Amino acid sequence: MATLSSNHHNNANNVACTANNTATSESLHPLAYTILWSPLPPITIFLPFIGHMGIATSKGVACDFQGPYAVGDRGRMAFGQPTRALRIDVSSLPGGAEQWDQAIMDANAEYRTRMHNICCDNCHSHVAYALNSMEISGPYGIRNWDMVKLCFLVFFKGRFLGVGGFLRQFLPFGILMLIWVVAKAI
Repeated sequence: MATLSSNHHNNANNVACTANNTATSESLHPLAYTILWSPLPPITIFLPFIGHMGIATSKGVACDFQGPYAVGDRGRMAFGQPTRALRIDVSSLPGGAEQWDQAIMDANAEYRTRMHNICCDNCHSHVAYALNSMEISGPYGIRNWDMVKLCFLVFFKGRFLGVGGFLRQFLPFGILMLIWVVAKAI
């Protein structure tokens, strides 16, 4: 199960979003180069494909748009540890880790100047901004990233980081549907 360690969360020396040109595939953090997802209570209870999104640096440090003028860039996502991750192939990225991390730093800086809007300019938009500024050549056939594409891409292609992640995403919805079916039958 790949999750962010508590040391990673609390270590003040992990000031995040710094370039790492020396990483090899053997030394990659499990969350390096990933789009991250976690449930967004209470919305995920009713619509399990909607949640909170972030993006991890080449060192696996989570960065996410957490609210008006607030970006987390020290590994802690706004709604807890990520439950899903989708690794992006960066082999076609000319600047490698440095370009990946710089695009995330640029997105973080930009979103520290923005008001959060749950429907139009949100955590998904922050991730899309970073990916679009990288000009990464079409992973999953996508060239122009947006929040809808990211939502469904992570829903259908993202891997769960453990059984607990699966349960956090689908168990509340399953219980709600069970209650509805039982109530309808009475």
